[in-house]
Amino acid sequence: MTLTEISAVVDGRLVDALDPAAEVTQPAVFDSREAQPGSLFIALQGEHADGHAYAESAHSKGAVVALVSRPVGVPAIVVEDVLAAFGKLANALLRGPLTNAQVVAITGSAGKTSTKDFISQVLPGRVVATPQSFNNEIGLPLTVTLADDSTDYLVLEMGARYIGNIRDLTLIAPPCISVVTNVGTAHIGEFGGRDNIAIAKGEIVEALTAEGLAVLNADDDYVQPMGARAGGRVVTYGLGAQATVRATDIVTNAQGRTSYTLTTPEGSAPVQLQLVGGVQVHNSLAAAVVGREAGLDVAEIAARLSRALPRSRWRMETETRADNVTIVNDAYNANPSSMRHSLDALSSMTGGMNQRSIAVLGQMNELGDDARTAHEEIGRYAAEKGLDRIILVGGDEAEWMLNGVRTRGGMAEWLPDQETALDLLHSTLQPGDVVLVKASRGVELQQLASELLKPTPASPAGA
Repeated sequence: MTLTEISAVVDGRLVDALDPAAEVTQPAVFDSREAQPGSLFIALQGEHADGHAYAESAHSKGAVVALVSRPVGVPAIVVEDVLAAFGKLANALLRGPLTNAQVVAITGSAGKTSTKDFISQVLPGRVVATPQSFNNEIGLPLTVTLADDSTDYLVLEMGARYIGNIRDLTLIAPPCISVVTNVGTAHIGEFGGRDNIAIAKGEIVEALTAEGLAVLNADDDYVQPMGARAGGRVVTYGLGAQATVRATDIVTNAQGRTSYTLTTPEGSAPVQLQLVGGVQVHNSLAAAVVGREAGLDVAEIAARLSRALPRSRWRMETETRADNVTIVNDAYNANPSSMRHSLDALSSMTGGMNQRSIAVLGQMNELGDDARTAHEEIGRYAAEKGLDRIILVGGDEAEWMLNGVRTRGGMAEWLPDQETALDLLHSTLQPGDVVLVKASRGVELQQLASELLKPTPASPAGA
């Protein structure tokens, strides 16, 4: 698009531009370090930094124009609200040069990213998917600018911080297919209860036209009723007979990877998942429904699911060291539901001779008034799994989990910080151990997992 065209779409004013006919040919960026010739720089006002201060740097790297709220001395389009204008631009792209791209929208309290990774590897044709977890009013339009006129599918995560949030995102990118994975307790402190979370998540199916498809988890009591709110057709997935697309004959191997029979109205086929954790069964079933809607037969869907690999960091990211210690880095985020799934996976990965299950757990954020109860419940759950060792890292939340462990007669070690936990693990890990590292993103416990994978002076690489 030319600068003149973009200005018109976002109701902006072009300033300091010598050539209004210059074209933006590359994706948008909001980090000036990622600017390249042909890109559009989005100058966002953050809590700690103002993007306007970096517009000149982005221009020096080749950014054609900056989207700003005030002139910055380089070619810019001045608008009243940068973020709102960016959303308008993304919507204009979908109504214009990207009109042939079908939007697959995904939401849920947990599993959005893994489901996105499955769907993006099952769908035929050219697929552009949300990078990392760019699922808000900044990341969603940015993902749209990654596509071009050869894109067949845009697979977009949509997160929610409040009721109406997802509705706003669907106005930017109206979905053709809407997927709801589950309604859990993530962000319950912001919403005030699961009923409100369900209201917010259901906005994604209300956005569908009559030609659209709602893909719903039949095993979730909050998701299954969303069929009544769907603007289009409904297909369900799950483990029970009521689901349209089901998994049967489920088996989990010693590496925590699951196989099952994919059963659809058109037939069945075997699936062997490469992603770790039983929760991946439901995530892959959602992708199977989307693949079925795209016209793939059941054998091809099963084959693509079986080939699908992890594409997102720190989500059950499993690596075995040279000394046969396995580190499971699931520290991207955490809530009570995902904690349980991860502990289930850890339990399934151990049990053989000389194998010990070790859970290193940290704080779950955004639980509001339920925080103490939720952390104590996870402590109890961890104790009930019969794990060989439970290490709790942090402050009050770790103490609450410790209380939960003790109420079930279990034992755990409560450590103040990652450094102490790392020292303990370095001195006590044995060949065959499987170590799960899990906490909310703000805790940054992925750093501990990364350090555990580095050779120690006592155990050099290859030893």
